[in-house]
Formats: sequence, C-alpha cells, structure tokens
Amino acid sequence: MGIRVRDRKAEGTMDIRRIHTPVMLERCVELLTPALQHDGAILVDATLGMGGHSEAFLERLPHIRLIGLDRDTDALRIAGERLARFGDRVTLVHTVYDAIGEHALALNGERVSGILFDLGVSSLQLDEAERGFAYAKDAPLDMRMDQSGGITAADVLATYSEGQLRRIFERYGEEKLAGRYARAIVQARSEAPLERSGRLVEVLQDATPAAVARAGHPAKRVFQALRIEVNRELNVLADAIPAAMGALAVGGRIVVMSYQSLEDRLVKQAFASASASTAPAGLPVELPEHAPRFRTLTKGAELADEDERAANPRAIPVRLRAAERVRDDQRSAER
Repeated sequence: MGIRVRDRKAEGTMDIRRIHTPVMLERCVELLTPALQHDGAILVDATLGMGGHSEAFLERLPHIRLIGLDRDTDALRIAGERLARFGDRVTLVHTVYDAIGEHALALNGERVSGILFDLGVSSLQLDEAERGFAYAKDAPLDMRMDQSGGITAADVLATYSEGQLRRIFERYGEEKLAGRYARAIVQARSEAPLERSGRLVEVLQDATPAAVARAGHPAKRVFQALRIEVNRELNVLADAIPAAMGALAVGGRIVVMSYQSLEDRLVKQAFASASASTAPAGLPVELPEHAPRFRTLTKGAELADEDERAANPRAIPVRLRAAERVRDDQRSAER
C-alpha cells in the first residue's frame, strides 16, 4: 500500500505517489549517478519535498547516504515516513537551502558527491488549498513554504506601499501591468483587507483590460511574485547555488531544475562563472590556478521530453542544468 497523505480540505487521504510525480527523474539519476559510485557517497537533496527523487536514488544506489533539506515541516514529515525504511542512511534537516554548505559539511565532515535542487513550489504546497499558493483555489493568502514563521502574502498586500508592490510584480513576476495591479490592490485594501486568494483574483481580474485577459490568467504572475517575495526565493537561491558548488568534492556533480526564467538565469550565471577560466586576458599560458573549477554537463538548459510533459503538466516549464567539479579552488582546499 502506498503512503497516504491527509487531504485537509476533504475527508479521506490521497496517495502520495499519485499526487507527486518526480520531474525528470531518469535524467537526474543519469547525471548524478557517475558521482555516486563509491561506498558512502553522500547525496544532498536540497529541496526534499515529498522525497520522490530521494527515494529513487536510495533504492537504486544502496551504498549511498542522503541528506535531505526542506523548509516545509509538512514535507519533512511526509518524506520522513516515505524514507523511513532506509534507516540511518537518511538524515533530514529543517532548513532553508542556502544553508546547504553548513549542513553538508557539519553532518558529513567532508564535502559531498552529489547535490540536487528541484526549485519552485512543490506538489504538496500546490495541492493543499489552504496554503494559498494556487490562484485557482480560494484560500487564506499565506504562501509561506515554512509556516513556522515569517510574513504571509496577506501581510505583503496589507503593508507594502504601491511602489513596493509594483516593484515586486515587475521584478519577480515580470508583469507588464504591475503598476495597474498595485494601484488596484491599494484601492481595494482601503475598503477591506485582502486576506483570501479568491478576493485577490477578483481585484486583479477587475483591473485587467479585456484584451489582456484573453492572453492568460491575470493572477499568474502576481501570485508568483508574491510567493517569491514571501519566501525570499531569489535571494536565497543566489546564495545557495555557490554554497552548494563549494560543498562538492572534486568529481562531485550538481543538478538544478528551475521552473521560471529568473531562477534559471541565476543558475546559468553561477555555472558559467565557475566553468570559465579566470586567466587575465593576453596571458600566454593558463596557470593551474586559473583553470575552470567546474565543467557543465548539459548544453544549455534541458527540457522534459514530450512524453513526460504530456503525462505530468508540472514538467512543462522545467529547465535542467548540471555541472561537475573538476578541481579544487584555494578556498575549498583550505577547508
């Protein structure tokens, strides 16, 4: 019998393997396995979620150990049950993934062999309506991945100025109507607090010209921007990717799956910087200390294939990049 997850909105339970299909699983396994061949190899799943990717690696590579990180306590509880059969091969940590270097080194005592990031909002968060992530479901405007603290989306809507709202809609949602939506929100909250997703959607729909509304749901980019702001996702990611790369041993590999262009851009820049020579222009011979520290394993960003995209709609926006550490830098060598 599969693991069951309680549906808080309806009576009964949901089969975790039905609601959670790991994205690009086979490609992740293909890319990371060469780095995980030795006994005691450590894989860090930096975005554990409900543990689908981790379960597959633990089943297929019985000699590896796993460190699973997640800020969502519900996800850790579910993944902990799912992975319990692997015993002391699994260590789970409640943390935000920008602390990956600290936890990987502290728990393992040395650098790790593989790291996996599956970014964005998880199946669990999307499917539980009361979390407030999905604009198609009326729910309290929470959007916190870690519900143990921090501001909610309702707090942002209640306290940010019109200019601040416009800025996050432009920056994190790449929303062309950011100014119009910010004004509409400020006007609406002067009449009553915006505390539920259904009411926010109404405000956005009312503020959207008919011609634009036909091009897609007007709430999509605003909800994305609010989620990123509430969870500081891009700030965290900008710190997390270099920290993760620094935690890899020589020969270790990192795979990152992004779901929107802002995430993918940060990953692309970090990989490009680490895989480029630092030799000054005009130097006749590249010195060893100037050689690239990483090599990229993918040609640009890879997409899920057509079959997976058809079977699992959440795979449609994914962009996968991977890299391998080929040499130490001085800072890493001194650890």
